[in-house]
Amino acid sequence: MRKLFGGKNVVSLAGYKKDHLCPQIQQLRAYWEGLRMGRLVPLRSEVDPRGIEGALSQIFLLERIAPGMARLRLGGQHLNDLLGMEVRGLPFTAFFTPNGRKSITETLEQVFDGPQIAELTLRAESHIGKPGLDGKLALFPLRSESGAINRAIGCLVGSGVIGRTPRRFHVRDQKLTALSPAQDRPAPQSRPVASPSNRAKPHGLRLVKSDECGVPG
Repeated sequence: MRKLFGGKNVVSLAGYKKDHLCPQIQQLRAYWEGLRMGRLVPLRSEVDPRGIEGALSQIFLLERIAPGMARLRLGGQHLNDLLGMEVRGLPFTAFFTPNGRKSITETLEQVFDGPQIAELTLRAESHIGKPGLDGKLALFPLRSESGAINRAIGCLVGSGVIGRTPRRFHVRDQKLTALSPAQDRPAPQSRPVASPSNRAKPHGLRLVKSDECGVPG
């Protein structure tokens, strides 16, 4: 994931208040809020993977390509495991059932056009070889260099045994949080980036317990 991140900002997560979300989503939200610095949304170019090391396996970047449509510019190993393939370049709807695709299409519009933060509770289809699998998803809007809000950074965490792939989800519940345009401010100056040799390697995939993410078992 590291090579496609071009940002230069590392934000401390110390003192950030935890909520009911997964630890990985908590970390991403704290990092995104730190980059935001009171503005409407941060820039895509400000994202630096060093600030979200503990969640990289579940992190992804989206690019809006049409109303209600976005493709994955980047995806962590956990997302590859859920679909059983490399997810880079795929439409984000690839993670959803037909009914779920309608819901996520509407959600993407809210994220980009609101802009809004989206937090969703998911449930995967169950079949032979596909045991129960719950999920948590969060989407945070980003601004591209053109100034348009057409990027998003997100975190998708599946809780349970993946089993036979691909695993596709439907939406059980969602929460949308509107962002205020009155908070829009100039971007802060970027900090120098450490040399590649000094950077830590991304964390690999790990088992996530259902109670850890607040997802029903």
